[in-house]
Amino acid sequence: MSKRLQVGLLVFPNITQLDMTGPLQVFTSVPDTDVYLLWKDLEPVNSDTPLIIKPTMTLAECPQLDVICVPGGYGTDALLLDDKVLDFLRRQGATARYVTSVCTGSIVLAAAGLLDGYRAATHWSAREALALLGVTVSTERVCIDRNRITGGGVTAGIDLGLTVVAELVSPLAAQAAQLRLEYNPAPPFNAGSPDTAPAEVLDLMVGRMAGAKARRLEIVAEAAARMLQPG
Repeated sequence: MSKRLQVGLLVFPNITQLDMTGPLQVFTSVPDTDVYLLWKDLEPVNSDTPLIIKPTMTLAECPQLDVICVPGGYGTDALLLDDKVLDFLRRQGATARYVTSVCTGSIVLAAAGLLDGYRAATHWSAREALALLGVTVSTERVCIDRNRITGGGVTAGIDLGLTVVAELVSPLAAQAAQLRLEYNPAPPFNAGSPDTAPAEVLDLMVGRMAGAKARRLEIVAEAAARMLQPG
């Protein structure tokens, strides 16, 4: 009997829920796959929406995973200096078949040293932060660099999940999952990227994100300094 695939998604306070629920829906569409929602304890965590997420397994209980996935959200800022989380990711990343992220989850992987020498994607507003951690920044929707697969912002999580399934299982399995989800996007506007959004829309969002971006860059600078410390 073939071994069941083991997939874990990190959950944490102030997570962007779609970063996690997008790939979660894809991974749970694959037969013979166990999927865990991982955190320090089993207490529910608040997302950036009214949705509350219940972890299903603690970090300490987690088996060795085939796929570790780190979603994003403003809650990732706290993870950048969280040794318990970073140590967990280092342990899993050492032997996982695929180390993955969505949105600003790649910044957490970088702080754990798991993107040293790799290209990676992140949300468009966080590319500067990712570069400060020594990562070669990709603007692709999904970036594949050996066994590191990283997605851009939020909705790229579905694409990330399908890409991982294609690599881990087969393109047929990924396409079956896509059809099950009827993932056939046809957005009503072409404003989903800073390259295509109207100037006034881009200016609006840059202004709204300015304070959070400044705070993140301060934390990233501290995380980068810690990475340079011996030991």
